[in-house]
Amino acid sequence: MVNTKKKEIIEQQPDIKVKEIDLPDDEVKWCSVALSEVLNNDNRLEASVFKVEAKQARDLLQQSKYPLKVLYGQDGFFEYANNSCRFKRDYKNKSSESVGFLGSSEILDVYPKAEKYISKVQAVQKGLIAKLNEVLISCSGTIGNISLVSQTMSNNALSQHMIRAYTKDYYGYIYAFLKTNIGQILIKTNTYGSVVQHIEPKHLEYIYIPNPPEILKKEIHNLVVKSYNLRDESNDLIDKAEKLLIEGLKLPPIEDFKPKYFDKENDIRNFEVSLSKLNNRFDGSYHIPLIDCLLKHLKNNASEIKLLGDNTLSNRIILAGVFKRTYVGENEGVPFLGGKDIMQLSPNIEKFLSRKVHEKLIKKSLEVKENMILITDRGTIGNVMIVPKHFEGWAVSQNVIKLECASDDIAGYIYAFLNSHYGEIFLQRETYGSVINMIDDKNVAKLPIPLLKNKEIQTKINNLVLEANKKRYEAYVLEQKAIKMVNEKVIYAK
Repeated sequence: MVNTKKKEIIEQQPDIKVKEIDLPDDEVKWCSVALSEVLNNDNRLEASVFKVEAKQARDLLQQSKYPLKVLYGQDGFFEYANNSCRFKRDYKNKSSESVGFLGSSEILDVYPKAEKYISKVQAVQKGLIAKLNEVLISCSGTIGNISLVSQTMSNNALSQHMIRAYTKDYYGYIYAFLKTNIGQILIKTNTYGSVVQHIEPKHLEYIYIPNPPEILKKEIHNLVVKSYNLRDESNDLIDKAEKLLIEGLKLPPIEDFKPKYFDKENDIRNFEVSLSKLNNRFDGSYHIPLIDCLLKHLKNNASEIKLLGDNTLSNRIILAGVFKRTYVGENEGVPFLGGKDIMQLSPNIEKFLSRKVHEKLIKKSLEVKENMILITDRGTIGNVMIVPKHFEGWAVSQNVIKLECASDDIAGYIYAFLNSHYGEIFLQRETYGSVINMIDDKNVAKLPIPLLKNKEIQTKINNLVLEANKKRYEAYVLEQKAIKMVNEKVIYAK
């Protein structure tokens, strides 16, 4: 039994009476647990397995108008659910002999791109290759991130930190259910581990979800499938734009550039820099010879090269200052995104800035608008995202630089270049800092943007990116509609 009233007692001393003060109800949560519940949960005694929210969620589903069906197991929704064992990874360079290796955070990105590659042979032997339409559930560290293997993600290798589950029927419905608040509570109920939290595939055997009529499951499923098809289409358009950009600038693969070094006989890369090119930068990474090769090539193949701070390319480059944040409830504030969140189509927003406290700052330097370009400026440098319509009005952290382009007629083209490997090289060049890498608005303003000689191709690249951004918004709307249907027509249906 838990007493919900506290009393503050001042130590009793001679001639001083005890003073009692009634305090408000505290936030201690408690519930009774039957022995049968412990036995049915592998004799686990952690409070998290029986927490109040999970009990309320299960009670709510017991009252559902639809019968419940186990997520995984005999007669369950999933045909299989597994994650790979821990293994020593055989990392490789990107080549025909390697495959991209995605972690549990990268699967949430609207365009998952591998930063690491492992041996294709190892990936096949360990069964790591992602299969189309598998439902992915992060199972270590951050629990319950949900994604679906689309064409963009398929054929990459997946880490052991995610559960891969599959059913050929209505995987879109299961995906949408697990994205709801109730679904998230159920997934996180069976976590274990005192430092790093984990769940296992077998824990899905304890999760029961409603099994509505085929027609309703199919409707929800189709919305999710259409959403992921639109994401694939948007990513294909981004790829097409980048291909046209590379062709328009006649850019060869990076490895084809042959930088000149000062002493070729020495195994250490070394080079000389003239005083006129120092730019008050004495860090070697700023002056790597590859940059000179790339700039020389662009000067020969672009109509002109402008700095990003030029007023024909950008109106503002915004770097918000550090500030003390005041967070409020979801219905009282502005969604607040961090550097990782901006790469996701539908970020799990946990922080909301007080509009009342931060109104001026939000309007001045935190609020984003459609087709702005966002660039992460510390820690992981150079992640680039073009703002989709549903982000409009949201606040983005001071750890992200906001680029307000001169117009939508150039925004898509600028994004295409900055998002390419060549643009990334210029962004990485501007990095400074001994412990935490950083760039700032002044660095971004100095970035060279090569303009094409063929203006029709440049316009086509721009329009492809803007069309891709619209498809991402449409994909978001469809996913939110699917989640809303699960809530209204399944979980809370009467």
